[in-house]
Amino acid sequence: MKRKMTLKQIAKELDVSVSTVSKALKDSKEISQDTRDKVQAFAKLYNYRPNNIAISLKNRQSRNIGVIIPDIVHHFFTQVISGIENIANANGYNVIVCLSNESFEREVLNMEALAQGSTDGFIMSLAKETQEKGDYHHLREVVNMGMPLVMFDRVADEIYCDKVVIDDAQAAYNAVNQMIGSGCRKIAIISTHDHVSVGKLRTLGYMNALRDAGIELNENLVVKVDGEEACAEAARKLLKYQVVDGIFAVNELYAIIAMQEAHKREFRIPEDISVVGFTDGILSKYSNPPLTTVVQHGFEIGEMTAKMLIDKLEGREPEDHYRTEVIKTTIELRESTRNEATTTL
Repeated sequence: MKRKMTLKQIAKELDVSVSTVSKALKDSKEISQDTRDKVQAFAKLYNYRPNNIAISLKNRQSRNIGVIIPDIVHHFFTQVISGIENIANANGYNVIVCLSNESFEREVLNMEALAQGSTDGFIMSLAKETQEKGDYHHLREVVNMGMPLVMFDRVADEIYCDKVVIDDAQAAYNAVNQMIGSGCRKIAIISTHDHVSVGKLRTLGYMNALRDAGIELNENLVVKVDGEEACAEAARKLLKYQVVDGIFAVNELYAIIAMQEAHKREFRIPEDISVVGFTDGILSKYSNPPLTTVVQHGFEIGEMTAKMLIDKLEGREPEDHYRTEVIKTTIELRESTRNEATTTL
């Protein structure tokens, strides 16, 4: 099967500029007939087709930044957007936000729509379905055309671009280690399936914390779910069939659902079961009892992504130089665990 070609690859193969390839494919008279024939024949041989995103990348002066996020329900993403807007607006850029709703197709369509609307660059966190499929062609097309892309939270190692993340494994390790330090020994984890990168890394941190504490891993206490209903069902089973004294959930909502199921079975929190989640949102502050959480500092993540993107757009960073920034997390200790304080990690 012939590999899928990009303008950049055709230019490299034929030892000409990307601009020459683009003009030759449009049969521009600025390019010699011989070069046009050679480029068009090569493109035909490899079944090259211009994509909807690439066609729209000529005008890089819109001062619009496209942001694509999986959903707006989680407080973390609203914090990130606020951080992005804070930096973007201060630098004279507008922010256009689209939701993929965890859909690969919607993510691709959003990217195409934003590109056609004269967007200068993208900031995005991948949809669950995109990570499950492992199909990143739409991202490669953008990067190959020289359009700046910054990924955060859920990222793809296969795509060479700037990224802003937390150390998910270390953050989970520290959270579970805190539970162990408070006396928990039978700790369950409610996580996402492994195709979601952050869930996989947080599960790894959980396992490493147990191992280092000399606690044998019980596979029955490692629960992987997709969605709120599945989480509630998993929590019911955990609390009915397993003797647990701690539950670590990889997001805020899963932790709240686990606490609700514990209340229904008349478990006392934290006396009988300690609960820790991820993301310090409104639910965490006002749950019963208030939830101990890993704080991801979404506003800071948003600011960093916007700074990195604008540095690329303004020429302060080389187009072919990429870096990954790691934002430090903290633990906000509340009444769902046996200690009360704020610990910096």
